[in-house]
Amino acid sequence: MSGHSQFKNIMNRKGAQDKARARVFSKCAREITVAVKTGGADPNSNPRLRLAIQNARSENMPKDNIERAIAKGSQSADTSNYEEVRYEGYGPGHVAIIVEALTDNRARTAPNLRALFTKRGGSFGDTVLFNFEKIGYLEFPLAVATADAMFEEALNAGADDVQTTEAAHEITCKPEDLGAVRDALESKLGTPNVARIDWKPTVETPITDLETAQKLMSFVEDLNEDDDVQRVITNADIAEDILAQL
Repeated sequence: MSGHSQFKNIMNRKGAQDKARARVFSKCAREITVAVKTGGADPNSNPRLRLAIQNARSENMPKDNIERAIAKGSQSADTSNYEEVRYEGYGPGHVAIIVEALTDNRARTAPNLRALFTKRGGSFGDTVLFNFEKIGYLEFPLAVATADAMFEEALNAGADDVQTTEAAHEITCKPEDLGAVRDALESKLGTPNVARIDWKPTVETPITDLETAQKLMSFVEDLNEDDDVQRVITNADIAEDILAQL
């Protein structure tokens, strides 16, 4: 019985991984298609497409899938019209949540998200932006430069701040400066891992108990499973001992 149960658990986990991978590929393809529609099919002259392709590659998306997504965006016969939409609300622990979506049907996306918020005891549609600051955000791999070199390059490019963590160089700037900072750094360091308008919490909501943290993590996972959702941002500040238990 134990062997059978272990095999079943592995199969269930494998199925979940396959579904998650397919979902990630679908979201990458959608971003590539929208990038082509808005800026053309040439990555050399379309920074959004360059970044979308790099992100897809980092997720191990097959080359054929990437090429199909580019071709779809280039086809005049493709009538899909994706909109970038932002939704707001509160989740478990009264954590402020921003959901960014790419959708071709708001009448589908909004009710789906409302149902998820309601199911988890949250509130959908409440304004939460006052808890965040709008910023330009870029991320480069550690290998492209030392911390000191990155700091100097980023400031010369017009960035406001640079933080080098164990995972990456993180650069922030004014939203309106993102394009110029990205172009200046890209010319010297290559395409960044991330370059986007982001939301930085200015007011954080502390989470100090395991149950609330688990509910929040589960809720965020549910949101990310929606095909239209591209990103979920929260202002949660989960205590270190709770993170260790998670």
